[in-house]
Amino acid sequence: MNSLNKVQIIWNLTAEPEVRETPNGQKVATFSIATNRTWKDQSGVKQEEVEYHNMVAWRFLADIAEQYMHKGKKVYVEWYLKTRSWDDASGVKRWKTEIIADNIILLSAGWNREEWSYSSNDSQEAPMDEPKVRKSKPKLEEDITIEDIPF
Repeated sequence: MNSLNKVQIIWNLTAEPEVRETPNGQKVATFSIATNRTWKDQSGVKQEEVEYHNMVAWRFLADIAEQYMHKGKKVYVEWYLKTRSWDDASGVKRWKTEIIADNIILLSAGWNREEWSYSSNDSQEAPMDEPKVRKSKPKLEEDITIEDIPF
């Protein structure tokens, strides 16, 4: 039997991504995206619920997060959920569920390009360094400068 662990999130970053390097030199970015849903309750009153999603991007995608993703910007992120655990300083077991990013599409109009998509080639736990990069909408050649190329 096959299983599926895939997450797709579109909404705004709640803060600037935090970028660090692991002891072996791999770059990792953590950031949060908020989503909301609205509905009317039984009495017809509009209700709203906000969820905050913890995201992790490795290597090349961490570079993209660091350079292009900023608080309030709209992004699309997909890949899978991963829950990790640890013991805190007082010995209490803690758990955290995160979305490990494999595909990031920059959606906000504030970027100097329309909807860039960055994706890892690898379906392993940590994405590989050589991502697929595709542009969703064509741009005229004279509009592209060397500074526009993200890699």
